[in-house]
Amino acid sequence: MQSLAMDLRMLSRELSLYLEHQVRVGFFGSGVGLSLILGFSVAYACYYLSSIAKKPQLVTGAESFSRFLQDHCPVVTETYYPTVWCWESRGQTLLRPFITFKPLVRYRNELIKTADGGQISLDWFDNDNSTCYMDASTRPTILLLPGLTGTSKESYILHMIHLSEELGYRCVVFNNRGVAGENLLTPRTYCCANTEDLETVIHHVHSLFPSAPFLAAGVSMGGMLLLNYLGKTGPKTPLMAAATFSVGWNTFACSESLEKPLNWLLFNYYLTTCLQSSVNIPIETAKQNPNVALVLTSHGGHIGFLEGIWPRQSTYMDRVFKQFVQAMVEHGHELS
Repeated sequence: MQSLAMDLRMLSRELSLYLEHQVRVGFFGSGVGLSLILGFSVAYACYYLSSIAKKPQLVTGAESFSRFLQDHCPVVTETYYPTVWCWESRGQTLLRPFITFKPLVRYRNELIKTADGGQISLDWFDNDNSTCYMDASTRPTILLLPGLTGTSKESYILHMIHLSEELGYRCVVFNNRGVAGENLLTPRTYCCANTEDLETVIHHVHSLFPSAPFLAAGVSMGGMLLLNYLGKTGPKTPLMAAATFSVGWNTFACSESLEKPLNWLLFNYYLTTCLQSSVNIPIETAKQNPNVALVLTSHGGHIGFLEGIWPRQSTYMDRVFKQFVQAMVEHGHELS
């Protein structure tokens, strides 16, 4: 009886120690928990490396342009590693404005008049402290066009300016009518199909610095506007090169129809899903144009393209922008 009592006390003590250890260590410290976590991590890593992290597809109609980009803009051939915990496109687009660090940029504002009596707000970053281009008359100028409701305060615009500052370039942001706090003097606002305001801005900027290399970069609707301008103006433009990001293709006629209530319910969602797997709509056209290159990533958001564990700094889109404008300014003569 005494022996049985001692055995019970010993068993109780061992059980108590075991339970205390399990409570203290918890699920994540137990063998089963570690095995599950390790297995899930390995499976996720394999999926990420095989299906998410991929090299972009480079499409262009000229072998010389392709070689130029590979030599001077190598980011277009490197594997893009989206943020491992947020690689889905909608998540990246929603997350970027909240998580990405906003560089401090001090602007000089200029209001210019339009032919119809309106006004356009331009925010200049003159970069007068540039050591690479101390002569303002020859300092490269980058015209930046934000998205639909974007202004010079958007994080992606600020990062482009920050990277341009490192290169010694000057930037000017084209704010569409009425979006940057200036008074709207006419009933007219803006749309990507009307390039008159952009033509006015480009003419104005070029007249101020006719001897400086002049480039432009547009994001989302800003890119659509820029492409429409280039298609209309052709070789007469004073721009030596342009870069666009996250631009919709051939959206004018279809968007008006598909946004009608019944069509949206019956077709829009399905067609949008199908279009995601039909991204080759503009590819064949690009292959026929020696002056155009497409860089198609497998993942990334509309303006997100986040990368790294904690994506507070520059993104993949920012790196493409920096390398492209630097390549065109410093080596663009090779293409001619």
